[in-house]
Formats: sequence, structure tokens, C-alpha cells
Amino acid sequence: MQIEVKEFIEKILEKKIVLEKPKDIKLGHFATPVAFSLAKELRQNPMKIAEDLASKFENCDMFEEVQAVKGFLNFKLSNDFLSSKINQAFSLNTDFAKGTTKNESILLEYVSANPTGPLHIGHARGAVFGDALHKVGKYLGYDITSEYYVNDAGAQMGLLATSLNLAAREFVLNETVEYPEQFYRGDYLVDIANKCVENYSKEVFHDKSKEEELAMFAKDEVMKIIISDLKDLGVEFDTFVSEKSLYDSWEPTKKVLEDNGSLYTKDEKLWIKSTQLGDDVDRVVVRDNGIPTYLAGDIIYHKNKYDRKFDRYINIWGADHHGYITRVKSAIKFLGNDPETLEVILSQMVALLQGGQPYKMSKRAGNVILMSDIVNEIGADSLRFVFLTKKSDTHLEFDIDLLKNNDSSNPVFYINYAHARINQLFKKAELTLDDVKDSDISNVNQDALDLAFQSLLLSTILQEAFDKRDMQKVTDYLHGLSAMIHKFYNEHRIVGLENEKSYLKVLAMSALSIRVGLQVLGITAKEEM
Repeated sequence: MQIEVKEFIEKILEKKIVLEKPKDIKLGHFATPVAFSLAKELRQNPMKIAEDLASKFENCDMFEEVQAVKGFLNFKLSNDFLSSKINQAFSLNTDFAKGTTKNESILLEYVSANPTGPLHIGHARGAVFGDALHKVGKYLGYDITSEYYVNDAGAQMGLLATSLNLAAREFVLNETVEYPEQFYRGDYLVDIANKCVENYSKEVFHDKSKEEELAMFAKDEVMKIIISDLKDLGVEFDTFVSEKSLYDSWEPTKKVLEDNGSLYTKDEKLWIKSTQLGDDVDRVVVRDNGIPTYLAGDIIYHKNKYDRKFDRYINIWGADHHGYITRVKSAIKFLGNDPETLEVILSQMVALLQGGQPYKMSKRAGNVILMSDIVNEIGADSLRFVFLTKKSDTHLEFDIDLLKNNDSSNPVFYINYAHARINQLFKKAELTLDDVKDSDISNVNQDALDLAFQSLLLSTILQEAFDKRDMQKVTDYLHGLSAMIHKFYNEHRIVGLENEKSYLKVLAMSALSIRVGLQVLGITAKEEM
């Protein structure tokens, strides 16, 4: 709606403008400071310019009133226009606020946790944010592909094999073992060990020649756990890329880097000249034993990404990867690609409380809080919503007990209750949407008109959230809209009024905005509570 209004104003004024939403709706639904930008050009007082511009909108059906206020042009939408936008929304139903096809392809990589154990609660934040960004982007019409990079090469695979072997020998073969200081732990390893026995034999755990094969077997089993846990959270990926499978491309990738002079040898190691592009120090890409480093794997992967010719690339990484951004972008530049088309979003850690105290880790999980445990305790919808209530690059702390409350302290309950209340009003009035959708809303009070306007802003909110990579804009909008609904419900009688259908039409619009807003976040609105 805001885009339509902006384009209409620009057509009348024959000039591009900035269209804002005043904090106080009494000033109007929208405003523009265009008169100030014209003041220098026209050498006139902006208040005089605004008055002249306002006169251009006389007898305009879109606006009930256009006023010049202290140099600003303030626009109040007409009831007929609001009603027409509501009718249009009803016709679109669950496609309300959906965007048209955009001429931009995006590769979005997120989670990409090492396949060495089940996902913990920290992984969940990046998973939820990435999935919501993916869903909103697709809803707005972008050609966006979600991808999981499987880190199935390197030292962690050897450590996984060792950890599996130790768990098998202790819990399956009943041997006494000594654990090294650094190893993976958890019941999942015992389960995988038992599957190894089914597929091989008990002797496999004493066969050194089978170590790599067992590591890959364990990795595949862990990936099954990860994919299942993500699905329970409502997260699914379009593609998976194996790091191990990409190492066949290291030699041709290295040749590109060598040909442009971005590599050199020192201390029998191969280095990339990342300091030339802003890194603190140059980085090793091949160790003195001839084995490529973790960075080399990322260089190959990003070459693979760029070879697939997307318009833009987005990586969601953990906050501990901050120093890694410059070296990866340096490699992208050295490979002959534009590093500015890569956007890296950092996801900060999560502090989990229960009853105001730090959440206790389960013994079966080892030394982490399993994502699956929290999903089982509070549900995927609640976990998804709370992770989106703050920008991903800010610290998040929440108490899972609050998300079990059936009151306003629980934002998910609060929003669902607003939606369910509207459904209950329709049941009480014994009416359906078909009964009210053609009603005239010009006879409703100002509170209802304000609610109608707020309900029609979803498309603008979604676009702003995607453009700024800030899903908090959507959760804040839904919470604010719900607050308006609850206030309206508590202050105004609806059922039994002569014009109840007009009020129910407005409320039906609000319910649709909540339903669609939650839907694009991967959450299902409750019909009743």
C-alpha cells in the first residue's frame, strides 16, 4: 500500500519523494519533507512550497485530506481507499502482501554447523533467522536459494572417529577407556556405535583401516539427526554442499590464485596475500605437510558459489567468525569476483534461562543445550518467534518459562490470542467473512480506521525487514498490531451493534495480517485459544 501511495504522489508532483509514516497518526497516515528539498532550488520558504503542493491534491479520491504542516505534506487516506485495499487483501487471502517477481537471484547459506553432533541452542538462532529471511525473501518475489555447507573434511572428522570409537568401546564393548581432553560426547554417539555394529561388526572398532570409513558413517548419521531436528523447527534447505566433495577442485582453484600472484611460499607453507586487501596478517592455505587448511576449503566453496552465477550471496555465520570475513572476501577478490556481492551477517550467542536461572544442561547432551530439547519443551513456534524478537547481531537472553505463560508476558500467546479473539467475535455474531467483506467502513469510529490502516502495512514491513535483514521489524509489527486489537476489543462493543459487520470487516483484516505475518515467519496462527 505504501508503495502505491508513494508512486501516486510522485506522479502528481512529477518528482521523486521520501514518504514517511508519522509517529502520531493524528498528523496523517503518511508525510513527505519534499518541500524542504525544493526550498533551495526554488528559493522559497518550505512552508509556502508545501501549501502550493497540497493544492495539487484537491478532489483526489485517494486522500481525505492533504495538509501543509510546518513545511511537511501530510496525507490522510480516504475511507474509500482503505476499504478498497481491504477488499483487495481479502481477494488475495493468504497471498496478501506478497511481492511480485524480482530480477535478483540470491544464494543464502546458514547453519552449516560441523556434522559432529546434534545442533545446540546457539545453532538454532542462525537457523531460525536464516529460514525466516529465506521465507520472507521468497514471499517478496526474490529468487532465493537456501544452502547448508557440510564441513565434512578436516580435523573434526578425525576427532569424530576417535569419539565414536571411544563411546563404542566403553558402552558397546564394555571396555575401560581413557578419554582425551578434547572429544565429542553425548548419547548420540552410543546410538551411532550400535548402528555401526549392525552394519559392520564389533571388531570394526579395533580396525585402524576403517577409521575414515567410520568417520563418514558417523557424519552421515549425524546429518540425519541435524536434518530431522531442523525439520522439527520448521527449517528445510534447498541444497547441501559437501566440503569433502569440493577438494577435488583445489588444484584448479589454486592455479587461479597463483596466476594472479596472490599466493607465495614461506616456511614450506603456502600463503595468501590477504593483507593486501585489509586482513591483519597473510593466511596459510596449505600447511607444510601439503594438506589444505580450513580457509582453503572456504576459498574453494566460495569459488563454487560464484561459479553458479547468483546476483548476491548472503552468509549467516556465528559471531566468532568476525575476523574471518576479510580473508574470505580477499580470496573472492583474488579469484576475480566482486566481494561486494557477498554479505556476511553475524549471529550472536544466546543465553537461556529457566525460572530466572541459567538453564541446566542435560547429561545426555554432553556440555551443550540441545536445540531439540528446547523445541520439545516450548514448541517450534515459540522458539522461532523469540529468536526473531531481536536483530541477529545483538545478544539475546530469554526465559523459557515465560514462553509457557498464557498471558501478555508471552509474546506468542499475546499475538495468537488477538487472532483467536477475532475468530471468537465472528462465532459470537454468527457471521463469516463472506457476510462482512462488502460492508462499508465509513461508519466506523476513528480507532477502527486506525486499526484498518495499521493492518494494511504488512507488505511495507516485510520489505523493510528483508532489505535491512532485520526480522525484528516483523515481530514488533505483529506485537504492536495485536496490542491495538486487544485495546480495541476491551474498549468497544462490537457484536450487536447496527454496524457490527463494518467493524468485523476491519477486524478480519487485522486477523489476516497476523495470519500472513506469522506464516512468513514459519509460524501458524492459532484459530482458538
